[in-house]
Amino acid sequence: MRVEDFVKILGSDFYTGVPDSQLKALCDYLMERHGIDRHHHIIAANEGNCVALAAGYHLATGKVPVVYMQNSGEGNVINPVASLLNDKVYAIPMIFVIGWRGEPWVHDEPQHIFQGEVTLKLLEDMGIPSFVVGKETGEKELKGKMEEFAGILDKGRNVAFVIRKGALSYEGNVCYENGNTMGREEIIRHIVEVSGTDPMVSTTGKASRELFEIREEKGQGHQYDFLTVGSMGHSSSIALGVALHQPERKVWCVDGDGAVLMHMGAMALLGANRPENLVHIVMNNGAHETVGGMPTVAGQMDLVAVAKGCGYPKAVRVSSFEELDRELLAAKEGKGLVLIEALCSMGARADLGRPTTTARENKEGFMAYLEAGLIRDGMNGTLHHQ
Repeated sequence: MRVEDFVKILGSDFYTGVPDSQLKALCDYLMERHGIDRHHHIIAANEGNCVALAAGYHLATGKVPVVYMQNSGEGNVINPVASLLNDKVYAIPMIFVIGWRGEPWVHDEPQHIFQGEVTLKLLEDMGIPSFVVGKETGEKELKGKMEEFAGILDKGRNVAFVIRKGALSYEGNVCYENGNTMGREEIIRHIVEVSGTDPMVSTTGKASRELFEIREEKGQGHQYDFLTVGSMGHSSSIALGVALHQPERKVWCVDGDGAVLMHMGAMALLGANRPENLVHIVMNNGAHETVGGMPTVAGQMDLVAVAKGCGYPKAVRVSSFEELDRELLAAKEGKGLVLIEALCSMGARADLGRPTTTARENKEGFMAYLEAGLIRDGMNGTLHHQ
């Protein structure tokens, strides 16, 4: 179905969401038609953020908004759906458009498998009637379902359209770019050179895929790295947990701007705990590049000031490899929580692969490596527990 027809049938003039590759046609259409426009389209930090923003739109206008997201975002909306939108509370109507990653019997990456299995069940449990849109869905069928949903929305309830892969199409050509010069994969290469055999936690998306391939290219093992293939926004908290319980080892977190924005409260937690052995590197290209390149607000904010306000003893921004190398070496040799914001360009290799090990194998190898470090440090007298 053409996305223009899909949008026309939904009939809303306000969209907010977190981009998803399954919804690229919709995202590109909204960007080409509206860009980021506070009256019609806003890309928010996380899916719960979207729900609250859309609720405010309804309160101000009385109209029904649309929230779009990948199905992984359902977890982020459960609280506001249950305690804000629900008809037993404020009865705020909303249309959800959800990309169905990990649909049963459709091949996908491991982080999407279970989420795909429970996508429709979660909607049912939240009391949200849903309709699955596939390639075979026609305009007449969708119009009929929307007419049925209109009566539900009139009662202050929510509805959802779950979008299968390839169900929506758009012929427009939207180009996303920025003026930064450092490529993300090359930034990771520089980090790997300096970090050596230190434990590293990498964020969701292409960054972890690039880190995996760099290790392969260098003939290194993957035991040094925990690849956070799912749970976007939580890599820094995982790294904090590692750093606090392995205080004698330098721990590196390779993060992205979209992930940082999604759960920015994690930065306050890091700043409050101030582990002396954690280096938090945020590669900021101002975009949700892994799912298509739609913009984040990180290109308009001072992340260094945010980090300092959260309690990071040191936070710097770098825009060249010379600056990056200098700050990486300083972080490696020094003590104290550090944030390095690395401004990077958009784009990735067309032949970029995916990890060839399973998520469980990655976890087990990483844990074995950390455990070996605990035993070694204990034998050296630097730790008093095992």
